[in-house]
Amino acid sequence: MKSIDELTVGEVCARTGLAASAVHFYERTGLIASTRTSGNQRRFPRHMLRRISLILVAKRLGIPLSEVGEAFRDLPMDREPTAADWRRVSRVWKVRLEERRTAIVQLEKELTGCIGCGCLSMRSCDLLNPGDVLSAGGPGAQRLAGSSSRVPRQSGPEA
Repeated sequence: MKSIDELTVGEVCARTGLAASAVHFYERTGLIASTRTSGNQRRFPRHMLRRISLILVAKRLGIPLSEVGEAFRDLPMDREPTAADWRRVSRVWKVRLEERRTAIVQLEKELTGCIGCGCLSMRSCDLLNPGDVLSAGGPGAQRLAGSSSRVPRQSGPEA
């Protein structure tokens, strides 16, 4: 007989809106955990629903699963996290979200300047080619020739 504190994969899917394959993926990556019945069926502790909810929020905000995993690293899997456990995790996430917010504000300022500038210069554009780092790759269309469209970040105090 199943405990009311344990959920089947189907129940987890019904509660979270996830496909079973996503639930299994999150389990394989260590973000959530289950136990097995004598018939080898997965049973998820009810408190895994909160973890899954946070995973979904993080996904919506563009936070990589690797960062979610780092935040969850200190949360217990074998018991329901306490309020203190969640406060500790929320402090880590608050710092990361503030860093993202700052980066977005800076990007917005750069985009506003870029749109207003209209220079379209790959040589001098601080948004597309900060510090002319693409010149190290030689002449020609470096952004088009390479496999990556990302510009390497500058190091040092100006970065």
